Amino acid sequence: MELGLQRQAVIVTGAASGIGAAIARMLAAEGVGALLLTDRDGPGLDRITDELAGTARATVVADLADAAAPAAIAAAAADRFGRIDGLVNAAGLTTRGSFLTGTALLWDQLFAVNARAGFLLMQAAIRDMTARGAGGAIVNILSMNAHCGIPDLAIYAGSKGAMVTLTKNAAHAHMADRIRVNGINLGWVATETEDRLQSALLGPDWEAQVAAAEPLGRLVTAEECARLATFLLSDASVPMSGAVIDFEQRVAGAR
Repeated sequence: MELGLQRQAVIVTGAASGIGAAIARMLAAEGVGALLLTDRDGPGLDRITDELAGTARATVVADLADAAAPAAIAAAAADRFGRIDGLVNAAGLTTRGSFLTGTALLWDQLFAVNARAGFLLMQAAIRDMTARGAGGAIVNILSMNAHCGIPDLAIYAGSKGAMVTLTKNAAHAHMADRIRVNGINLGWVATETEDRLQSALLGPDWEAQVAAAEPLGRLVTAEECARLATFLLSDASVPMSGAVIDFEQRVAGAR
């Protein structure tokens, strides 16, 4: 199977840990041409880039809550590699907030990182691709919560639902430009961030408790998500666009 990644310069957000880091590792292992990795965690970015010897790479320490961050990230990719061929929006906040506990401030924080930043990064990538008359691929890491979400994740679910719509809108608007945009609705994944959160809520053995109730007896892994993201970025998935894939052990709507 020809992936064609050796010709691509790809931006990965949230790359210091978890899903973003797993995708960066997978892309490097599959021979991607160049990577720009970004996160607000500078030391974490340094650790990941140290692992990727042999891959052309650059890093930008940026907080996507800052409205100026996406433009700075895109500019860094253009300066370092001359182009943007691919984008993975993997960064995100999962702060709890329900209809009873949510606030305007929390809404703004979650939508700034989970939706606004993703939109602005897609905009920058699409502008670069269309200006060069080149195609490209964008993958948005979404969530099964976009279908509805548990009560405590109402605002988070809303922000991911917004990105589902933006994924489809961008795919529709730019199919003729050969720019493909797809999304992955992730289920429960064992990441470093999730471990910190759930250990505080459920105790140190939270993963074993949760896994016992899952059909496969385990959680989805970051590496499994990375394999799908890599496929969606690659030539092997052409002409697939506008797809939002439920990547979970349960079928949405089934009872």
